[in-house]
Amino acid sequence: MDFQQGLITTIHEYGVTNDLIKELNIYLKKRSTSILIPCLYEEFERPALKDIKDVLKNLTSLNELVIALSAKTIEQVKAAKSFFESMPFPVHVQWTNSPSVINLLKNQEKNGLDLLGTPGKGWAVWQGIGVATRKSEVVALFDADIRTFSPLYPSRMILPLLDESYGISYVKAFYSRLSLETNQLQGRATRLFVGPLLASLEQLVGNGPFLQYLQSFRYPLAGEFAFTKDLAMNLRIPCDWGLEIGLLSEVYRNVRTSKIAQVDLGLFDHKHKNIGNSSREGLQRMCTEILSSVLRGLMEHQAETLTSTQLATLEVLYKRVGEDRVKQFGLDSAVNQLPYDRHEEELSVQKFAKLLRPATENYLAFPTTQQLPSWSRVLSCENKLQEDLASAGSKDIRTN
Repeated sequence: MDFQQGLITTIHEYGVTNDLIKELNIYLKKRSTSILIPCLYEEFERPALKDIKDVLKNLTSLNELVIALSAKTIEQVKAAKSFFESMPFPVHVQWTNSPSVINLLKNQEKNGLDLLGTPGKGWAVWQGIGVATRKSEVVALFDADIRTFSPLYPSRMILPLLDESYGISYVKAFYSRLSLETNQLQGRATRLFVGPLLASLEQLVGNGPFLQYLQSFRYPLAGEFAFTKDLAMNLRIPCDWGLEIGLLSEVYRNVRTSKIAQVDLGLFDHKHKNIGNSSREGLQRMCTEILSSVLRGLMEHQAETLTSTQLATLEVLYKRVGEDRVKQFGLDSAVNQLPYDRHEEELSVQKFAKLLRPATENYLAFPTTQQLPSWSRVLSCENKLQEDLASAGSKDIRTN
């Protein structure tokens, strides 16, 4: 049983926790809390979201559920609202790409603000934060495709923020990524790319504070996290697949590490992404954008950048560390009687290794990226934009 602590406070799963929903409902009465779920309409046609809804309906003291929905038609949005109409708390379905939302955000160009972003999770998260923090002091985010969602997920994610005596501002999940069908290890982007990448960078540039911080997270790409309103309002939101690393960089910028915790959610499974046939597809595209986010964080927080000589060294180091990790995960799987395709894992490492040079060179040529401004900055220009956004996100539904 692991009980180790480090730079980031770790909340372990010891296997003795009872159902915490009753306790969570008591604490939810003391500190207003919203849950935010960014999603495409397609998730309403899959079973995972129904299971999530069945768990969340027991949170009778939840202040609000915010669904940041990308939909193609008004009928889809109405179906989403109907899906959640039996919940025992208010549900706000924010149609993120509605005509009224687009017009409202485009109008902010008059203030020099680019708020349209790139359609995707980052833009949905940014809108969801704006809507959720109107009424709540704590916001927890979960994806809509989690197939193993249980009462322990919201309880363990949210409780650390509700007991203010610990001073926690940000909670990030970690878990064991296993396929429900095969028990095979998942999470290749974390296991075979981010882990070896950070270890290689440490050897290359030293164990600086930002690298040490990133390596303290058991699952830096976890899409499940929660934060206080004070923190949420001051985060710039990336618009690409570097969202999770980019958010960790923003958290690092805004709060002390003593105010950060990570929590073990146990077994976890959601949709799996293919590795793709090029750097523009699947996990390869994701890892390309993650690499840019890591390099940007090194620039911002450690004033580190890679030279052409270091890039060659990084390629060699990454491949060696990646191959070592494949052996480690192979042994881990063998002892736990999990199926493991070592050849396929080796091929993944090779494909990821080929991304390093072109992705780094492209980043160095174009080091800036689109980030949606923090809500604290936006409200300094338009102090009613949160309410206007929430209204616009449901206006087109009401008028049809």
